Amino acid sequence: MTVLMAGCGDLGTETGLHFAAAGHRVVGWRRSPDKIPPGIEGVGVDLSSGELPPLPAETTAVVVSLAADTPTEEAYRAAYVDGLGHVLDAVDAARAAGAGAPDRIVFVSSTAVYGDAGGGWVDENTTPDPGGFSGRIMLEAENLLASRLRGTGITPVVLRLGGIYGPGRTRLIDQVRGGNAVVPAESRFTNRIHRDDAAAAIVHLCTMDEEPGPLYLGVDNDPAELGDVLRFLATEMGLPLPAPEEPSRGEASGDGPSRGEPSRSEPSRGGNKRCSNSRLLGTGFTFHYPTFREGYQALLAGIGVRHP
Repeated sequence: MTVLMAGCGDLGTETGLHFAAAGHRVVGWRRSPDKIPPGIEGVGVDLSSGELPPLPAETTAVVVSLAADTPTEEAYRAAYVDGLGHVLDAVDAARAAGAGAPDRIVFVSSTAVYGDAGGGWVDENTTPDPGGFSGRIMLEAENLLASRLRGTGITPVVLRLGGIYGPGRTRLIDQVRGGNAVVPAESRFTNRIHRDDAAAAIVHLCTMDEEPGPLYLGVDNDPAELGDVLRFLATEMGLPLPAPEEPSRGEASGDGPSRGEPSRSEPSRGGNKRCSNSRLLGTGFTFHYPTFREGYQALLAGIGVRHP
């Protein structure tokens, strides 16, 4: 196969290295191609601009793995909607020139499209209800992918990832180590996936013999409560257990945000929900880190590197 990684940051690079290890040719588009490691053919491309190079010859699959420069609505739109649109323009140009077209395009999205489900279960059949601009823009990009590829013969695949953790993504570990971690007063479920499993899932969806479906949730097997994760990390590091949160006066009266709650204009991307990975598991995919326990143990042991 020839695989185009449209967006080659940490996740895109790890995904590209997975493809390369399996013997595939991988081309990576990013603004700083000098940061792309051997095994991936780096090309300097600004995906937010409309000036993209032609698709590599005989491209079989395109993986669109984008990241916003800043956590603002404008940056999200430029990355996920405009960036995806420009990649699809390049695909259209290849088709128009008779250069062929990829069989599949995988777009890396987010479970933020579901918003907050009050701790309930969500899956691919759950109607999205984003609570902030990140989820709304992701959903807009997903719809753009489906509409642009309709009737082209190219299979669109959306992978909605939960919170990615792994090398260099140590926010919870840092909070516990620094004594700043607090166990929420109320139940709060979290959904996550180790970066390496996210990369492996993308490769799986691009290479599986059976044609993939249009949508999958990329989360591990355990939508764990945040308090359980924090206590596990403290125990693994031999540190005191995090203290429980004490409701503020505003919380007690029901008319104020909880401590650490984001602004109402952009709620937490995670929300309080339990995401099911049954559809992804049903394709034959298996997790190297099936729960946060195995993944964080590897992380604490220093396994893996963060790609610049």
